[in-house]
Amino acid sequence: MKAEALPSVTRESLDALQLDKLNAVLRREKVRGGFYKDLPEHLDSLDELQTLPFTTVEDLAQNASSLLLCSQAEIQRILSDSTSGTTGKAKRVFYTEGDLEGTVELFMAGLGELIFPGSVTMICFPFSGPNGLGELIAEAITRLGAKPLKLGASLSYVQYAAVMEREHPDTFVGMPVQLLSILRVGGRGTLQRALVSGDTCPPAVIRECEALLGSRLFPHYGSREMALGGAICCPAHAGMHLRENHVIAEIIDDAGQPLSPGETGELVITTIGMEAMPLIRYRTGDYTRILPGTCPCGSEVLCLDTVTRKGGARLAVLDEMLFSLPFVADYRAEIYGGKLRLTVLTCGEGKLPPLDASLHVRPVSPTDTSLYSGKRTLLTPS
Repeated sequence: MKAEALPSVTRESLDALQLDKLNAVLRREKVRGGFYKDLPEHLDSLDELQTLPFTTVEDLAQNASSLLLCSQAEIQRILSDSTSGTTGKAKRVFYTEGDLEGTVELFMAGLGELIFPGSVTMICFPFSGPNGLGELIAEAITRLGAKPLKLGASLSYVQYAAVMEREHPDTFVGMPVQLLSILRVGGRGTLQRALVSGDTCPPAVIRECEALLGSRLFPHYGSREMALGGAICCPAHAGMHLRENHVIAEIIDDAGQPLSPGETGELVITTIGMEAMPLIRYRTGDYTRILPGTCPCGSEVLCLDTVTRKGGARLAVLDEMLFSLPFVADYRAEIYGGKLRLTVLTCGEGKLPPLDASLHVRPVSPTDTSLYSGKRTLLTPS
């Protein structure tokens, strides 16, 4: 919170900062006359935020231009993603130079807990061009005085192992299942620490990765709607501290009603720190809870618990069953004709538990890559 010049980071000072920033966004929206033009220009308390309507994925896909609060000349990066809506339009999120700089600073804060000058860090997120996720992480690592290895997410396990043998990285940054697969197939090598993000982090994966690394994982949470960075893990490892100078978080039930700290529901975000495209009460489709009380580290900044996707219960059961087995390197779950089909890659001897599914089990080959190119879901091929 140093950038906000707060004299102290208390719950009262954070609430006041958020209300001030929220009202600044509402004033900008009123002047702009765009998507949120009918919202009030001023709120007297953060509680009044709950009286405003939600913003949905479909709203974002269909109203990108009216959600934009700056000129096209100020845009430095646009991220697009297809939606499940009936229109087939892609949702687009715009970033200014200031939005991107804020993300790099947040990445530095999170990575600074486990990366030190002289460290060598393997980045296993995609590299998609200037100001993409991989590039922003690499910039943060470089500013910390460490060396980024820009590997991407699509190398084979043999290729990752070769880089590890040649470059001797001490830190991993990437998705959690990807880390577990790399550790099980190629071994730990010189790796000592890991930051995982970009996907659900199942308890079995956390447990197994920490046992293989001999250190605690640093889970982070972010989405493109909040400029890729949203919550970071501190050394207490008791949840992920929310980027509260950038995001107001609410947890709601299926009926859209607010839930109290400790109760699990859908995460709703209001991005008060975004310059290009602030969103008000955006329903993320991610499920988590705000942890009650104060973090053991002493900070009063809110902490999020593990984040999952809606409808992920079946995959969560499979994760616990399969990733608890030390010979399972990776698996892919699909529904064909109403029946579950599993592709399982193995890296040793062992027996799978009884599963109500058709199974395709084979050893990892030298050319195998991750069975998911992005977030892991229960797939339903067309």
